[in-house]
Amino acid sequence: MTSDLPMVVPAPGLPTRVRIHEVGARDGLQNEKTALPTEVKAEFVHRLARAGLTTIEATSFVHPKWVPQLADAEALFPLLQDIEGVHLPVLVPNERGLDRALALGATRIAVFASATESFAKANLNRTVAESLAMFEPVVARAKEAGAQVRGYLSMCFGDPWEGPVPVHQVVAVATALRDMGCDELSLGDTIGVATPGHVQALLARLNEEGVPTHTIGVHFHDTYGQALANTLAALQHGVTTVDASAGGLGGCPYAKSATGNLATEDLVWMLHGLGIETGVDLGRLTATSAWMAGHLGRPSPSRTVRALVPEAQSPQEQ
Repeated sequence: MTSDLPMVVPAPGLPTRVRIHEVGARDGLQNEKTALPTEVKAEFVHRLARAGLTTIEATSFVHPKWVPQLADAEALFPLLQDIEGVHLPVLVPNERGLDRALALGATRIAVFASATESFAKANLNRTVAESLAMFEPVVARAKEAGAQVRGYLSMCFGDPWEGPVPVHQVVAVATALRDMGCDELSLGDTIGVATPGHVQALLARLNEEGVPTHTIGVHFHDTYGQALANTLAALQHGVTTVDASAGGLGGCPYAKSATGNLATEDLVWMLHGLGIETGVDLGRLTATSAWMAGHLGRPSPSRTVRALVPEAQSPQEQ
């Protein structure tokens, strides 16, 4: 008989609380083939907030040509302003995107850099150095406006064109983002090839270069089934911010084999089983992801959603 909650057996040396940085509404939906109505996206964010998530990345102010699924950022963001006690970060690609976000009152901004030249070229049509130069005024102006800034760093462990990515290469870009003023860095395993030892080696090297653990988040994909193992390795190192996507939504358009992000429900099941507080109501969260699976017309990739909400395997709009 399946339980709706895991048995709690704490493990030594882990944080007592983890902040989940929910990316389903932005990173998840931007990689889904179905473009949802603005009202459905707004309801998704509201349901995630009611489930107890306190950081929900809302949308991206990129040119609609590049991410048509998020072309309604200006219409969506105002619909979220009645949500209290929840941070609503938005991704911006450049100063124009920053202008659009600040005009709507965004107070948490994210930029998206690459640890490799190949992905920087594919995703931003720039070299790594050129992309960092583009982000510098974005970060500076966001900070001047009083916003908190997160720096995403993709391809931290492997790249589909370049193969394994050396730790020192990732550290160089990470420290550049830190030095330009990013308050937090999110280390992305964009194609899901990381393993626990690699994760801990990168975190240790970042610490050696003066990047404190409390400023680091981790962002794992589950292509090879390693996302939870890698998360546990990061927790053992002291990381307390973990990115996840409700229902396991999303993928990476430039990494054909990459499956979706770590499912928030799978993460919560593990954390709660370890006695780590998240503030998340797992029942409400799984119901939300089952509801979203209905709107997307496909089963939820999350194993926990499938276990707790069997009808999510044959979704109907609810």
